[in-house]
Amino acid sequence: MIRFENVSKTYHIRKFEKRVYNNLNFTIQRGESIGICGANGAGKSTLMRLIGGVEQPSTGTITRTMNTSWPIGFGSCFQGSLTGADNARFIARIYNQPEDELLDFVEDFAQLGPYLHQPVQTYSAGMGARLAFGVSLAINFECYLVDEVTGAGDERFRARSEEALLHRRDHASIIMISHDPGSLKQYCKRGAVVYGGSVVFFDTIEEASEVHSRLQRRSF
Repeated sequence: MIRFENVSKTYHIRKFEKRVYNNLNFTIQRGESIGICGANGAGKSTLMRLIGGVEQPSTGTITRTMNTSWPIGFGSCFQGSLTGADNARFIARIYNQPEDELLDFVEDFAQLGPYLHQPVQTYSAGMGARLAFGVSLAINFECYLVDEVTGAGDERFRARSEEALLHRRDHASIIMISHDPGSLKQYCKRGAVVYGGSVVFFDTIEEASEVHSRLQRRSF
């Protein structure tokens, strides 16, 4: 379970203040798969970082009773001066996983070849996403956070990613951000719309996508 209680998030940049969320209250139950819709800049990635614990709320409380991945595709989860392999070993130690087994999985899944042993700061965005995806799937999380990463890589890698995510969906929660309603419908049952500092949940992806589309049309 992940519970937000009176959660607000505000960024202070010099003399500028931006409030992204105000007084969020919701609960995500174990085993739920939720697709999140929202315009660019609405706060989708901020929400994912809050859910994953990468960022803390300005006010309010976030309670987690299931272990949660970092947002897949979030490049800041790696140390750029270390190699992909060294990052994978470090994460294995953090999560008390066998280092060699985790590294073998990442090497096979991400298919980075010799780049796995090069500094992450030399990676392209797609390579970083593949590494993040591979390391995340090497650990049996109870909740996976996915941020527009299934499009990374060639067709073969995308197919493997889709298959792996569908398998994880049957055994864990998935919270996904995507601008593609088809992707959200493929992986998720419930939907949510981020708009105006709030998060509204719906029973289906179709409902959430329809509401998001109406809000987008109103913005023009």
